[in-house]
Amino acid sequence: MPHPYVLLSAAVSLDGYLDDTGPDRLLLSGPADFDRVDEVRASVDAILIGAGTIRADNPRLLVNSEQRRSARTGAGKPEYPLKVTVSGSGDLDPDARFWHTGGDKVLYTTDQGAARARALDLATDVVPLGADLDWRRLLTHLHDVRGVRRLMVEGGGLIHTQLLTQGLADELQLVLAPLFVGDPRAPRLFGPGGYQGGRLRLLESRRIEDVVLMRYEPTAPGTGALPTAADHHWLARACELAERCPPSDTAFSVGAVVVGADGTELARGHSREGGDPVVHAEEAALAKLDPADPRLPGATVYSSLEPCARRASRPAPCARLILDAGVRRVVTAWREPDTFVTDADGSGLLAAQGVEVLVLPEHGGQAKAPNRHLLS
Repeated sequence: MPHPYVLLSAAVSLDGYLDDTGPDRLLLSGPADFDRVDEVRASVDAILIGAGTIRADNPRLLVNSEQRRSARTGAGKPEYPLKVTVSGSGDLDPDARFWHTGGDKVLYTTDQGAARARALDLATDVVPLGADLDWRRLLTHLHDVRGVRRLMVEGGGLIHTQLLTQGLADELQLVLAPLFVGDPRAPRLFGPGGYQGGRLRLLESRRIEDVVLMRYEPTAPGTGALPTAADHHWLARACELAERCPPSDTAFSVGAVVVGADGTELARGHSREGGDPVVHAEEAALAKLDPADPRLPGATVYSSLEPCARRASRPAPCARLILDAGVRRVVTAWREPDTFVTDADGSGLLAAQGVEVLVLPEHGGQAKAPNRHLLS
């Protein structure tokens, strides 16, 4: 993917606070969970915190276990993950422990903030992102320039809120501590924003001493031309379905998933499903739904190959079936080659009727894998 896998990590009180208003940091979890966090840190390529967290907590942000650091270097990785912070102003304390412990550091800031940060002689690489902070540009730079594939974000609350509401978080690891803060002046984990309307998917829940770890995955599709983390997850699932197709020398192996606006999976299908030698993936998925289902106009169809515009085996191609269902958004991994139909352009047919079509070529390798014999 053009972005790293973004993992949000936080511990909160039962009433949703990250800290209290006392002079010392409120410890929300215990030794066993701190060790778990250390393990997660050791598994990622970079750890990100906001400038507010540096100012409030003065953290070192290290992998504390010598054994885990040795395992990293033994695998050819740096001893410590890249340390990343974000500041619009660039106004940070050059004596903060963040700059003087661990390995490499990078500060993402604005053009104006970069000038201030360089004047302060901060011990870090400084990367300006323009007039304003842009999370997509930041993540692309981390991925393409710094080689970051897994990014752990440890706060603060504003950063967690921005990444979730912009659809850029792949996973939320939330530790719930058995205490209350009750002070409205204390910092909360999440602020107001346009969060997904439906339920996140629970990946894991685990008791760790007296706290509970919960891992969630956002599921709601994007709403326009910019893909969300959930779009990547659902398209990967469609590509996995393509691998279930009975082999064929005369048709592609394709998987499709129909997902409601709230992140609910409505239906799925794959080519030649159920012993039908000519059924297409999108056709198989849509056939499982009532054509009058009110969720369809707000749904997204994920297909490992662009929906067909012409076919000989059935009267209606898949692009037409999608239009007839009222679906207004399609996400696919690759465009149909000329193997069986020349100048196939299902995406063009859909777009001409006002459907938003996204092609995410970073999933193309997975989508093409079960079709290698047709492409060679």
